[in-house]
Amino acid sequence: MNSARTNPGTADQAVEVMDLEKRFGAFRAVAGVSFAVRSGEIFGFLGPNGAGKSTTIRMLCGLLEPTAGTGRVAGFDIRTEAEKIKTRIGYMSQKFSLYDELTVEENIDFYSGIYRLPRAKKISRKDWVLQMAGLAQHRHSRTGDLSGGWKQRLALGCAVLHEPPVLFLDEPTSGVDPISRRAFWDLIYELSGQGVTVLVTTHYMEESEYCDRLGIIYRGGLVALGTPRELKTTHMTDAVLAITCERPNDAMAVIEQLADIKSVALFGSGLHAVAADADAATCAIRTALTDAGFAPPQFEQITPTLEDVFVALIEQHDRAGGAVQEGAR
Repeated sequence: MNSARTNPGTADQAVEVMDLEKRFGAFRAVAGVSFAVRSGEIFGFLGPNGAGKSTTIRMLCGLLEPTAGTGRVAGFDIRTEAEKIKTRIGYMSQKFSLYDELTVEENIDFYSGIYRLPRAKKISRKDWVLQMAGLAQHRHSRTGDLSGGWKQRLALGCAVLHEPPVLFLDEPTSGVDPISRRAFWDLIYELSGQGVTVLVTTHYMEESEYCDRLGIIYRGGLVALGTPRELKTTHMTDAVLAITCERPNDAMAVIEQLADIKSVALFGSGLHAVAADADAATCAIRTALTDAGFAPPQFEQITPTLEDVFVALIEQHDRAGGAVQEGAR
């Protein structure tokens, strides 16, 4: 599976959102979000749990009425044509939503009925789902006996039984092992190649690299938008230092007090520090750690990862006193 894709060439928009906002009483869960998604594009919402990703998706699916702003999905208005939108989208939630007591085939039959597929269409679509998800040999297996990865494939198949042009995936691989996660993304690529527009929410950094474009959402607001490459080049002009040192947790507490350091975070068994001047930061960190009794650290200036970009943007947002309340849904 290629982790880097070129953006689809078509200019038509499958999803358009302008100044979308959702309030629950005085609490603003989504704060003036604007973006557009091209037909056939894989668009990712990257953000921590509680950032506002799911609330945004639910408004686009016609499940929540916006407090303010406008939007269109598959050509329909999210305020006035929510029921039409529901017939043109597929939706898969983080929580497994099929019936464990039914067999694989019975779950597919059930959802075929929900989508009111004609009888001839039901047969062909069932066969397609079984082949697409690799479940043909398990069609009579009880769904509850499947592994998490196979369950997610079945849920994806049921979400696209009616061939929707737009597919919403809300943290679809949460709790799934890395190998199953990669296989699941192969299926997403297959659907995108067939022209399906995919909006996926995730908090997995490596998973976000698979998207054509990303919106980084935090505290209800969109803090950055672009391809993974663009985010790493245009939103990360500072130097990133990979630091190998003893007791990285304790070392981080020392480094984050330094004026030359914009942010520092644990990364594997070491640390990543962000600074405007790599040489000055290296000198300051080496001196501070040595004075604190640490063995001399090792440094390497590296190309930033999406995790570096994400941490830097969040730190920047918090330093600026982000206007959106913490705890957005």
